[in-house]
Amino acid sequence: MYADEPAQATTMKAIVRERYGSPDVLELKDIEKPLVDDDSVLVRVRAASINAYDWHMMRGSPYLVRMMAGLRKPKSSAMGVDVAGQVEAVGKNVTQFRPGDEVFGSRSGSLAEYVRGTSQSFLVPKPAGLTFEQAAAVPMAATTALQGLRDKGQITPGQRVLINGASGGVGTFAVQIAKALGAHVTAVCSTRNVEQARSLGADEVIDYTKDDFTRNGRRYDLILDVAASGSLSSRRRVLEPNGILVGVGAADGGRMTSILAGLLETAVLSRFGNQKMPFFLAKNSKDDLLVLTKLIEAGKVRPVIDRTYPLNRTAEAIRYLETGHARAKVVITV
Repeated sequence: MYADEPAQATTMKAIVRERYGSPDVLELKDIEKPLVDDDSVLVRVRAASINAYDWHMMRGSPYLVRMMAGLRKPKSSAMGVDVAGQVEAVGKNVTQFRPGDEVFGSRSGSLAEYVRGTSQSFLVPKPAGLTFEQAAAVPMAATTALQGLRDKGQITPGQRVLINGASGGVGTFAVQIAKALGAHVTAVCSTRNVEQARSLGADEVIDYTKDDFTRNGRRYDLILDVAASGSLSSRRRVLEPNGILVGVGAADGGRMTSILAGLLETAVLSRFGNQKMPFFLAKNSKDDLLVLTKLIEAGKVRPVIDRTYPLNRTAEAIRYLETGHARAKVVITV
């Protein structure tokens, strides 16, 4: 269907929340299905994935979130960002996609049966060989890992790179991307995730329940710190004099409060010596999704999925993610 064809608005099912709070505020409701205008694309969602970002937006915590999303209540009830699906309709000005094309990327409101985006939105062709569930696991986590390593970490071949928190969504992608970019990769994770880290290509794996990487005498050129465990000064101790420490997560399953608390310490300590400790927030990028597609299709990166849930069990999925025990990605099938 094209934009100039007659269309009657119908409803669709979507996960929404009208107030901030626990997963109990999430509801599966019938809402109006978006219509296509001349410059937009309508995607039938087949899978979405959830990230720490989603439950921060759900809870409105820390309070900084509400400065963007709405102080007293959310400005938008929509939930979800990562998406994979099939193009259902395109506007008459859209040339990049046609109905039936399989796509993935980032679109607000992805926890629904349909999402609409403009022709310039962050959607690209789905990587060949991936299921919709695998493709939906990629956008936010893999983009964060790529930008953290390449842009903020300035990774180069031959460097010794440590991934602290190598078993989560960002961490599993980071191990593979760092390896694909030519680094010697050390992964830090718990006992149950050691074999997974090795299977993703880590050259060395440190089980943090048995060995403290901040005290074993090894040094690294680049640390991608997803777990944010221990003090910043202890992590600096294992960083080369000209090394870079990139913080992309926080303790307690990625809670932003720990990131914000560490910013002041970072600002103070970064004044001393040549070590760099940039604060990092990933940005949506179609170009980076295309870079990731090439890595995936070359067999250098693969999404890892811990669990899948149907759309009507999204609240349960977010509860699981909030425990901080998820191995890699949690995906919602639609």
